Amino acid sequence: MVRVEIIANQSVEDDIVERIENELPELEYTILPGVHGKGKSSHKLGNNIWPEENFLLFAYTDDENAAKLKEIVEAVKLRFPREGISIFAVPSCEI
Repeated sequence: MVRVEIIANQSVEDDIVERIENELPELEYTILPGVHGKGKSSHKLGNNIWPEENFLLFAYTDDENAAKLKEIVEAVKLRFPREGISIFAVPSCEI
């Protein structure tokens, strides 16, 4: 089991979620809206100076679904190359 985290600009949230719903309808996930931080090229702080925000989607899933999520993120990145979109996976275990 792995924990997959997708952190991206809110402007691409609908595109990512729509693809997940279409391609992995059984996947259970959680979305945290209004995530603030600083990436490689910009800040997303939701304030007057840095008004944009990110979202975080995470899911605990198997390796096969994690690979599919990576494909989904890569496809969205191709459509929106200037938006910050990252995906991470870390091993996890259910206790």
